[in-house]
Amino acid sequence: MVLNPVRVSGALLLGLSLACGATSCSSAAGSAPASGRGAGSGPVPVVVGKVTQKDVPVDLTSIGNVEAYSTISVRSQVTGTLTDVRFNEGDSVKAGDVIFLIDQRPFKATLQQAAANLVRDRALLVQAEAQLARDAANAEYAKGTADRQHQLFLQGLASRDADDQAASAARAGGAAMNADQAAIESAKADVVAQQAAVDSAQVQLDYTVIKAQISGRTGNILGKAGNLVTANTTELTTITQVAPVYVTFSMPAIHLPDIRRHLADGDMTVVATPQDGAAQPASGKLTFVDNAVDPSTDTIKLKATFDNTDRALWPGQYARVSVRLTTLPNAIVVPAQAVQTGQDGQFVFVVKADSTVEQRNVTTGDTVGQDTVIAKGLEPGET
Repeated sequence: MVLNPVRVSGALLLGLSLACGATSCSSAAGSAPASGRGAGSGPVPVVVGKVTQKDVPVDLTSIGNVEAYSTISVRSQVTGTLTDVRFNEGDSVKAGDVIFLIDQRPFKATLQQAAANLVRDRALLVQAEAQLARDAANAEYAKGTADRQHQLFLQGLASRDADDQAASAARAGGAAMNADQAAIESAKADVVAQQAAVDSAQVQLDYTVIKAQISGRTGNILGKAGNLVTANTTELTTITQVAPVYVTFSMPAIHLPDIRRHLADGDMTVVATPQDGAAQPASGKLTFVDNAVDPSTDTIKLKATFDNTDRALWPGQYARVSVRLTTLPNAIVVPAQAVQTGQDGQFVFVVKADSTVEQRNVTTGDTVGQDTVIAKGLEPGET
């Protein structure tokens, strides 16, 4: 808002002096000294501004801390000798990039042995199935023979001993079939177990190629080529995801109802500015409101998410945070320094058309930057 100098009646200089704490007030050049408190002086130059009407954003401010969207510790899932490191400390990597290699030779040998055992067990299964087929044919022949021999025995053409031998041979054929069926089930189980051994050996071999699980920036390399690493124990490096990032901050709990109400209406914009001279503000969205107020500080924890494609926000740094609650449309505003406080409340001095001044009580709203919102008492265009 532009402030312009004008001259007003010197008779009201005493009243205007109350408003000179934040504005520029001086005596007119060449005017005679006053004989009393403001009496006898001529027109006095003062700084004034117009009452304007505009959309006023209502923001809450705080100090926040930048947090990585995700941080992982890279560890080996197998024990072996580290043979290759395929990045430099501080490099940016993408998810799926190969970053470490472990000696694969013992794992390949284990896989080959498991694969050979699988081939053997599959051959034994085929052999057992062939044995069942052969014994089934023999059992069928033996049963047929036993049936014919029994008919001959009933007709008196064969002895009881021959009939019993034929029946015994038929029962033996059935028992052989049952044994063959059990052997097949056992062979199938061996094949399944050996297939699991092959799969396990393949997984162990795959673990020798360590890939980045997320896209981000690498930290210190703690495992150097040639070192022996232990499964699930040795930390090799860390990867921090910096795009997107979180900014965590707190607000007085008195604002929680407004925040929840506006968040229910849609996305709430959060602007974060790193605390350095060349920093540019970054825009994000409020994505988290804590489920409890901290009773020790009477604040609520909030978190905003930022795309951070330009890497302006860095994990661990502090940033100035501004949360856009709402925008007051067509609000009446005056310079904040024009609003004074007296015994009857807040007031401003209004310059009338005849260049005299009156004191007018006002009802104020939020103060945003250099402007104060006037809820009642002034109209747009007044000075």
